[in-house]
Amino acid sequence: MPETSSEGSIVRATLLALVAPWRLAPIVLVSIPLLAAQVRWSEDPRAFWIGLLLCLLCVAVAPVSYRVLFPEGLDLSHGGIRLLLYAAVGSGVVLSVGYALPRVMLMRPTFLSEPYNLTICGGLFLVAGWGLGRDIGFEETLARERARATRFAWEAEQAQLLAIRSHLDPHFLFNTLNAIAEWCREDGVVAEAAVLRLSTMLRSVLAGVRSVTWPLSQELELMRTLFDLHLLRDPDLFQLRVDVADGLGDVPVPPLLLLPLAENAVKHGPAAGHRGPLSVEVVAREGAVVVSIDNPGASKGPREGSVGLPTVERRLALAYGGQALLSLESADGRTRVTVTLPRQGPQPGVLT
Repeated sequence: MPETSSEGSIVRATLLALVAPWRLAPIVLVSIPLLAAQVRWSEDPRAFWIGLLLCLLCVAVAPVSYRVLFPEGLDLSHGGIRLLLYAAVGSGVVLSVGYALPRVMLMRPTFLSEPYNLTICGGLFLVAGWGLGRDIGFEETLARERARATRFAWEAEQAQLLAIRSHLDPHFLFNTLNAIAEWCREDGVVAEAAVLRLSTMLRSVLAGVRSVTWPLSQELELMRTLFDLHLLRDPDLFQLRVDVADGLGDVPVPPLLLLPLAENAVKHGPAAGHRGPLSVEVVAREGAVVVSIDNPGASKGPREGSVGLPTVERRLALAYGGQALLSLESADGRTRVTVTLPRQGPQPGVLT
């Protein structure tokens, strides 16, 4: 029973593949001269319909029989039995339509009914079945391999997404915990606020790992919590400004996409001794959302072995199919990273 189901699937898939324009066009181009010759050099007015029926059956039966008999490609491991069956099917179709049917219908001689021409038709049947069946099989194999490659890429991206949790600067977390321990003795209110912010941030990170998308406002809130934690440890570390244009908070984005950029802005800017204003700006531009993070300190470009920017670029490529952009600019002692996202969100069905 499973074998029958499999063969039925092959038959349906083959017939559907035959009507694809890139196959149907050459089939028609080859059939037209045969039909023209059949009409031109035949004495019976019904010759056209015999020729048309022969062409249709050859085109439909040849690749189907080839793929049913050789689902994994031409294989002679069975001693050539399947090849003989394939040749028998071709001979049966050609002889029944080109030879037997005209005689049953008492037709006058036709071009394709001549023995020599029937032999050529038999050869065309075998070659067409092999060529079309092989082409359809290769196309299906390529589609499966592409689907597998895409699935593996999605799985790898999910693994990278899980790894973002460990990308949070451990030194920053350890220093924050140490500072909280000191604040517990010196300033309980600040210590409590730090614990709550750290708890909120980690809870958001865990929620983001389980989500496909979330609103841009939630991503910005997570970034703000990260900045607040830094400022709790050192209120004079930088001056934060967040400017978000109206109506952009609901735009869907991949979770935790911008968090590594926010962390880098602090880590390589104020935390590296470049104190000054740090700003986050979100604006709309021609159907896209542009997020810019500007921090003090000139960038020297991605360091060897860094994972922040490469991870963000990889996620953008997979989530938006090349429609999202990331740029890094450094001038006048400041660094600006800009992410341009399609406003409609990631591509449907893509794991981000």
